[in-house]
Amino acid sequence: MPVVSSHVALSPARFREASPTPDIDIAEPQKNGIAVWPDDLTREVYGVLGFPLDVVDMATVLRRIRNADDHAAHFLISTTNLNYLVISRRDTEFRSSLLFSDLCTADGMPIVWIPRLLGVPINDRIAGSDIIDALKSSHDSSHRLKVFLFGGPEGVSDAACQHINATADSMTCVGSYYPGYATIDELSADDVIDMINSSEADLLVACLGARKGQTWLQRNHDRLQIPIRVHLGAAVKYEAGTIKRAPVFMQRWGFEWLWRIKEEPHLWSRYFKDGMVLLQLLLTRILPLVFLARWHRLTRGRNEQDLMVMCSEHENSVTLSLCGPATARYVSNAIRYFQEALNTKKPIIINFTDTDLIDARFIGLLLMLQKQLKKRDLPLAFKGVPSRIERILRLNGFGFLLRA
Repeated sequence: MPVVSSHVALSPARFREASPTPDIDIAEPQKNGIAVWPDDLTREVYGVLGFPLDVVDMATVLRRIRNADDHAAHFLISTTNLNYLVISRRDTEFRSSLLFSDLCTADGMPIVWIPRLLGVPINDRIAGSDIIDALKSSHDSSHRLKVFLFGGPEGVSDAACQHINATADSMTCVGSYYPGYATIDELSADDVIDMINSSEADLLVACLGARKGQTWLQRNHDRLQIPIRVHLGAAVKYEAGTIKRAPVFMQRWGFEWLWRIKEEPHLWSRYFKDGMVLLQLLLTRILPLVFLARWHRLTRGRNEQDLMVMCSEHENSVTLSLCGPATARYVSNAIRYFQEALNTKKPIIINFTDTDLIDARFIGLLLMLQKQLKKRDLPLAFKGVPSRIERILRLNGFGFLLRA
């Protein structure tokens, strides 16, 4: 069977011409000056401790939400905090909901600080409550976003709905539902899904507890007709007025958890357990990754070779061989080879035999490639993974990719 191969060296100079400047959002492609619906590969995603993290600002988040609304496209937002990180380490279905999301923001200062230590250029914490506040106060008079609130303690969603309708400039609450302590299967019954869909809302806010809410949204992704979906815990309570949000200085300094314990004392146990996991990760994962990154800079410096990509198409698969460092420096140019491989509609194999380094940005690109393949019911496989690459993947929580 003939094999078609391409061998392209991505030079630093060429990359600099093609790569975006820091204030350009590469996830918003333009066609004739008009933003078009972006695909996952063009998202600026980093792989951090087992989950994807989008480097975005609030303006970009709002633009993508409006874009999804305009296109009536399924758009799952995950606002990742330390608790999400802890749960995803032991719950594969929960982790899958993050990997499957269309936008993952940093909700919680640990999810800002940890990536910064690992070299991720993240600047903004974007909490779920911040997103709701921004949507409520946006000045889009052309369309009032319709929201449906699902879950929360008894009476809370109803109170939040009334508050939104009384105070929001650009949002209308079209309904709320208190499901009690039903299981995920019970919450996935046809009558419940039909009731939610009949609201004809643009935004579905679930408030069911992190594990249950994310899993429920994932399992019912194709049955729900509301385009924009997000699970938010405390945000609905803030809207209802049952608890107050921490002062801004506590949010910025990473002490919001103390305020939450004051408002909801039962949370102390969760925060203690999550804090212990964070300490363990710091010692066993984060600091070793920081050391490896610094060692690389010291030993290789500016003498780093370019990344070369070889694409080989076979009868039943496509192999992408990476030669050199798979790092952020080369992502923009590597994207087009990944897109071409996807267009073949065949399983993709990544050959790491000659890869000497991988960083969080390139891991994020691999996560998006895997997501796109799963949508097509196609597998992603790794081949020839050197011990140095395997070590980085496992330390960063992506050992599961090696089993894909």
